[in-house]
Amino acid sequence: MAATLTPATETGARIMAWADTLAVHTEQPGMLTRTYLTEAHHGAAAQLTEWMQAAGMTVRRDAAGNVIGRYEGTTPNVPALLTGSHFDTVRDGGRYDGNLGVILPVACVAQWNRQGKRFPFAIEVVGFAEEEGVRFKATLLGSRAIAGTFDTNVLDNVDDSGKTMREVMRAAGFDPAGLPAAAHAREQVLAFVEVHIEQGPVLLNEGLSLGVVTAISGATRFIVELEGLAGHAGTVPMDMRRDAAMAGAEIGLFIERRCSGLPGLVGTIGQFNVPNGAANVVPGRAVFSIDIRAGEDAVRQAAVNDVLAEIERVCARRNVRVQIRKTHEAVSVPCAPWLQQQWADAIARQGLPVRHLPSGAGHDAMAIAAIADVAMLFVRCGNGGISHHPTEIMTAEDAASAAAVFSDFVEHFDKHSARQQ
Repeated sequence: MAATLTPATETGARIMAWADTLAVHTEQPGMLTRTYLTEAHHGAAAQLTEWMQAAGMTVRRDAAGNVIGRYEGTTPNVPALLTGSHFDTVRDGGRYDGNLGVILPVACVAQWNRQGKRFPFAIEVVGFAEEEGVRFKATLLGSRAIAGTFDTNVLDNVDDSGKTMREVMRAAGFDPAGLPAAAHAREQVLAFVEVHIEQGPVLLNEGLSLGVVTAISGATRFIVELEGLAGHAGTVPMDMRRDAAMAGAEIGLFIERRCSGLPGLVGTIGQFNVPNGAANVVPGRAVFSIDIRAGEDAVRQAAVNDVLAEIERVCARRNVRVQIRKTHEAVSVPCAPWLQQQWADAIARQGLPVRHLPSGAGHDAMAIAAIADVAMLFVRCGNGGISHHPTEIMTAEDAASAAAVFSDFVEHFDKHSARQQ
């Protein structure tokens, strides 16, 4: 005789099955790649629309291609609690990054709809059309449209085939001129909450299924070009070398030391190239990236200042010329304390331990913070916390726990507590 599934177990299984179904919509067979306004992207949007409608929601797509499902409150046209995440992916990505934050709330709404349960506020689940920036090298397009901060300059960005974003949007039936109308009025948004896999190993290593995000880290990125002097590896004495690669290596080790020991501060050299290098040549050039992040802007900026000063010292001592180009800067976004507390209360009511931690990755919540208080719930990743990769995994049990906590959060949501903080 088959065992009867509990509602929580059934919801967790449904979320995992939906994630598998959504992963079928891909541009490249054998791997999950779903970029903005491709056929795979339209297919995923249609699937989300179908699930939202079946859950009792009215569904629309705005000028940016966001899929918005609204579960009306006990009184029509009242302000909404917004939730959701993105349904685009990186190339050869995982099936839970972004997608979880869309399908999990829809599964919870479906359960409330079956129970005939409504709330004094509406719930809007947003499948943000684009967050990753893969196709047009511009991130957070969907959430920026809803926040009213969409930079229309990116409409002229081109994809690998030479098509502009503007052309692609029009071909898909979306009018770029309508983007301002996609913005949500601040007074119609009570708050924004996002459920997302952690994309890291902290919860996994501590044996915890869920965590409350304290802040989304700000980030500063540079491209550094070093120019020394190439020479024969066998004939240039060590004390006479102007080795660009070793200067870069020394800088990298300083970044590692400087960014260690402070919670939430991280520094990375993700790219390191020796142009035209050879095994028997002292490197005359080195080009590398620097990425420094922290949940507090003051901490990040102090580290950036120290790294820039060290670069100058290293290059002066090694007689290497340097050019530094800043390529990105984003301020940190703190999660609202009143929403963090309500997440923590919901976790505790489910009998689970409460863990607070920062997010080192960027999320749609960063853009929505322009019009509403935001907060996030992290869900444990398996497989060492790997994300943006096909081996990204999570469990049905954790999906069920996250759904139970999300449901509890909504059912106890107190919009008035914001005024008390």
